[in-house]
Amino acid sequence: MKFNRINLMVLDSVGVGEMPDAPEWGDAGSDTLGHVLSSRDVELPNLRKLGIGNIRRFENFEPDPSPIGCFGKCALRSNGKDTTTGHWEMAGIILEKAFPTYPDGFPDTVISEFVRRTGVPGILGNKTASGTEIIKELGEEHVATGKPIVYTSADSVFQIAAHEGVIPIERQYEICEAARDMLDGQHKVGRVIARPFVGSNAADFTRTENRHDYAVPPPERNLLPLLSSKGLDVVAIGKISSIYDSMGVTSDLKAKNNEQSIDRTIEALQDDSHGLIFSNLVDFDMLFGHRRDVEGYARALEHFDSRLPEIIGAMRDDDLLVITADHGNDPTYRGTDHTREYALLLAYGKKARQGVDLGTRGSLADIGQTIAENFGLELPAGESFLNLLTKEGHV
Repeated sequence: MKFNRINLMVLDSVGVGEMPDAPEWGDAGSDTLGHVLSSRDVELPNLRKLGIGNIRRFENFEPDPSPIGCFGKCALRSNGKDTTTGHWEMAGIILEKAFPTYPDGFPDTVISEFVRRTGVPGILGNKTASGTEIIKELGEEHVATGKPIVYTSADSVFQIAAHEGVIPIERQYEICEAARDMLDGQHKVGRVIARPFVGSNAADFTRTENRHDYAVPPPERNLLPLLSSKGLDVVAIGKISSIYDSMGVTSDLKAKNNEQSIDRTIEALQDDSHGLIFSNLVDFDMLFGHRRDVEGYARALEHFDSRLPEIIGAMRDDDLLVITADHGNDPTYRGTDHTREYALLLAYGKKARQGVDLGTRGSLADIGQTIAENFGLELPAGESFLNLLTKEGHV
């Protein structure tokens, strides 16, 4: 046993530059972190100290000469660039076949079956759209007709937007559960997502934090159930539990945004546990990447950085912090889609080695394999870098 607990924090969409196959995905030149850092002087003193500037050369951001963390980047080996794909790969699941996407909307057969199963009076939308824009476009018609808004994105998602005053939130969840059961076989999308909103008209329609994701259950042989089956804690924070369909999760701490995810992570570190604390900070992706808000992205990074000392302060001497991402989402890039990029990789422990270049990892599964090896387990994919983190093989 090397570390008593590993705190894995996913900064959702913080990519560190295009992967070699980015042009095949339409993402040539994408660079989420690089373009945000070059937009202005982004103050990240604590992340700099961990080694974020040492991962590669960034314009307008100097590396730390003696970082206290270990640093590198992870390729995404799976066929995809979405939330489910990236997180599953961290847990040792490599997807050879991408989840289906629907750039032209869902087939009539899917929509008619959805209406039949749910009993809704029809649907609006059925196209690729920004979630904030489609409720402005169709929200008033939805309120007038009671028809839910169905839409998708470049990701493998079936999203259902409805006003909480028109379709109560529990009913919205029931509709999403019916859609999840229905979408199988060739139409097994990665996630069905409830996208509730409120407001009196198009000018002030606002999405609420009652979003709920319904993911495809992952294969049983993955990091989370492997840990919990051995009596280890698997504390899921934010949308982590929904991404893995609760599989292997021993404690689910609700968090709707970055601030809450950070708070819950600190609380989890202060508890007496042994195993994995796994959190996702969704705002980078949801609020700033997809909306192409460069300044918002920069401020979110600065805010996380400002709270990093609290996270580190809550760690025990035998804890390890790993910070990564699931994909890119360059806020300077065209469109609103994720981008095919390497994910950042930082690791820090109070008794771990410092300043080690972890290099370019072949897969996000390397993170899962590292966690597995730490607890005397093994995953079917990934190459552990635990030996690079430890001093003389122990903490």
